[in-house]
Amino acid sequence: MIVPPTADVTGRWAPLARRTPVSKIVALALFTTAALFTRDLAALTFSLAVTLLAAPLFGITPWGLLRRGWPALFAAATVVLSLTLFAADRSGTVLLHFGPFLVTTTVLANALTLALRLLAIALPSILVFSTTDPTDLADSLIQHARVPARFAIGALAAFRLVGLLGEEWRTITTARRARGLDAGGNPVRWARLFAGTAFGLLVGAIRRGTRLAVAMDARGFDAGVPRGLARPMPWHPADWLLILTALALALTTQLLAHH
Repeated sequence: MIVPPTADVTGRWAPLARRTPVSKIVALALFTTAALFTRDLAALTFSLAVTLLAAPLFGITPWGLLRRGWPALFAAATVVLSLTLFAADRSGTVLLHFGPFLVTTTVLANALTLALRLLAIALPSILVFSTTDPTDLADSLIQHARVPARFAIGALAAFRLVGLLGEEWRTITTARRARGLDAGGNPVRWARLFAGTAFGLLVGAIRRGTRLAVAMDARGFDAGVPRGLARPMPWHPADWLLILTALALALTTQLLAHH
């Protein structure tokens, strides 16, 4: 599964991991927006290559980033498979025709474009949020983005709870297996069990969020009284450099797309 941002921050002393969370989020938005509005394979490949090369600067190896983002890799493979089976436009040269699989140059180009776009957006997001401490994120939102303290503290609580989802999923799965509810190799039954587990996880998350909101209000988090700053977080020139570098990379992506 994707390592949640509530886990122990990996490589927090790496050069880019030390940057303030708001600067990393702004840089992420600039970089991924360029990939979002690009359909050029060369530009998307460039964005993905930059992400993998920048991973060690965040304290994560490229292989570690791919391992953390295996759901994104699985989703990209699913996109390629779906377009191979159900694409409406099958023009171009036929590359492979086997049963229901009819792969043409157009189908392959469209599938790779969507898959690479998904990875070019998902992997940088994993890179940023897995190296951002939730408490630092809340402090930076208040000090640098000037967001209301209620929103920032709510975001902090939400990030802290994300880490519980994986543990609760394993608990629900183990409990169902102990009651004899197992797919047993049947894909239909596996899908039904997966849907039931996901629904139970969703219900539990809503209930926990409601209890947390009531508890926070009871402790005065919505009192409207101005709050002080326990952990001042200075904005360094390196934060501006990160944003400008992301802007330059985004412009380079667009130039490659329109070359």
